[in-house]
Amino acid sequence: MSATRPRVTRIVWTVLFVAGVAAIPVLNRRTLATAPAGDAGRFGFHLQDVARDVGVDFVHQPPTFDPQLGHIMPQVASTGASVAVADFDRDGWQDFYLTNSADNSHNRLYRNGGDGHFTDVAEQLGVADVNRTGTGVSMGAVWGDYDNDGYEDLLVYKYGGPLLFHNDGGKGFADVSARAGMPKWVNANSATWLDFDRDGRLDLFIAGYWPDGVNLWRLQTTRIMPESFEYAANGGRKYLLRNKGDGTFEDVTQAMGITSRRWTLAVAAADLRGTGYPDLFFANDYGVSELYANDGGKRFVDVAETTGVGRTPKSGMNASFGDIFNDGRLAIYKANISEPGVLVQGNDLWVPKEGANAGGAYDNLAPSLGVDLGGWSWGAQFGDLNNDGTLDLYLVNGYVSAGERSSYWYDFSVIAVGHSSIIGDARNWPDMKGRSFSGYQRKRVWVNDGVGRFTEVAQTVGASDNYDGRAVALADLGNRGVLDVIVANQGGPALVYRNTVTPRRHWIDVELEGTASNRSAIGARVETTFGGRTQRQDVLAASGFSAQNQRRIHVGLGGATAVDRVTIVWPSGRRQVIERPAIDQLHRVKEPA
Repeated sequence: MSATRPRVTRIVWTVLFVAGVAAIPVLNRRTLATAPAGDAGRFGFHLQDVARDVGVDFVHQPPTFDPQLGHIMPQVASTGASVAVADFDRDGWQDFYLTNSADNSHNRLYRNGGDGHFTDVAEQLGVADVNRTGTGVSMGAVWGDYDNDGYEDLLVYKYGGPLLFHNDGGKGFADVSARAGMPKWVNANSATWLDFDRDGRLDLFIAGYWPDGVNLWRLQTTRIMPESFEYAANGGRKYLLRNKGDGTFEDVTQAMGITSRRWTLAVAAADLRGTGYPDLFFANDYGVSELYANDGGKRFVDVAETTGVGRTPKSGMNASFGDIFNDGRLAIYKANISEPGVLVQGNDLWVPKEGANAGGAYDNLAPSLGVDLGGWSWGAQFGDLNNDGTLDLYLVNGYVSAGERSSYWYDFSVIAVGHSSIIGDARNWPDMKGRSFSGYQRKRVWVNDGVGRFTEVAQTVGASDNYDGRAVALADLGNRGVLDVIVANQGGPALVYRNTVTPRRHWIDVELEGTASNRSAIGARVETTFGGRTQRQDVLAASGFSAQNQRRIHVGLGGATAVDRVTIVWPSGRRQVIERPAIDQLHRVKEPA
């Protein structure tokens, strides 16, 4: 590591006497890049792609499978572009990992230099060459400190053997997959860390998409496709791996009641029911969603149908949570497919019903709030992009962009209504012949006014690309008190949008470190009270589709000039209150002993 690498130049230590003594450093403000800033405009922010300017020159390569799938290769090889954010070397600057998906292609780990530039250190640190022929290829990654040593470890999930890399103090990574007991082969499109039993150690959940027995490079049969477009249950198995605390994991999936064989594209974990234990939400392709309620760390029970989130079959591709009304209720956003004149499933925004008799049920408010039509939707994230005090929504979309004047939709609709025996065999699927399939789509950025109205502003604020978007992550890459945007595109370039926000909009950031809880504080709830309202954000691992945001909690304050309090409910159950914390600063909080 270079001794001349720019660091955070000033740390101010503040000691607060709360429910324990927590030392809180505050980072100074730095710029992300030297590229000219855009005009924040009437929506309070503007985005400008500065990827090349800051040293990010990555272009994703999709996989190529068995020639028997050649006629529909763009469909079956349509995932793998992902982004996961973490400060892997604990220098105070957010870094990010990008996955590649062609045989023998290399993944990238971009280290943030703190001077507005990034350097790929993946090969140097041992996390680049992970897609070797015969071992499968990367579909995504997720960070989490599974051994509580203070450094974020890395799980790379694949169509193939998942890889667990232990972080050696930010200086390198060691492949500990075999010793840790990772599954031999999982065709996974999603995974997340969670402490499901609240023992202070991060457990791991990996969700299969294709069945484990399918080797997409060497097919024994072409009967590998879903049995139905509405209720398919012949997909991949799931893995709940309990952290034993000695560097190894044990498979407790069946014992914990998780039996799903649906085609899961995204999974996210959070305490959605107020029990103190993280629940699991699955966004499933070709069917209904699943919501597994955590029964005190002893068992998971699927309550999707009884709560309403799993009654209507769609093409679920995203799982993200957000307190959109600043009332402490986490809504669930699930992305689906909408193609005007062909198929309009509409995205779902499941908001918990209010009142004593709600019974844990949800209402789908996506149509009434205007966030339902997003094209062929993939990853989406909640975050306050304009620092006005409410959570906005950023969505990427687009399936296969090929022949601009041709479409595969008609042929696809023919197979979609076929009998299960026809649908299930890839040989019966019509040849794509180089045609587009919901390609060249405009992204969606919805600004939240906090009272039930979202306004779509993507083109106006600068999110004007039309690549086939898969994953999106939000992170303050320049320690400026604003959320920048990183987008991973399938078969396309990674984008880094620098965010320029209207001046004089205040903010506060909180970064947590667990002691009795897991060191990453994944599962913690942070409630920020300001201007007569309280916004809840949880520390999550995976969020969206094949993505992970920064763990740091960012809260825009709008015109508020003070924060009344920050209330932290740690995964251990401990409750900590910080009264009148300073604004326009990052507060690092360690769980009180």
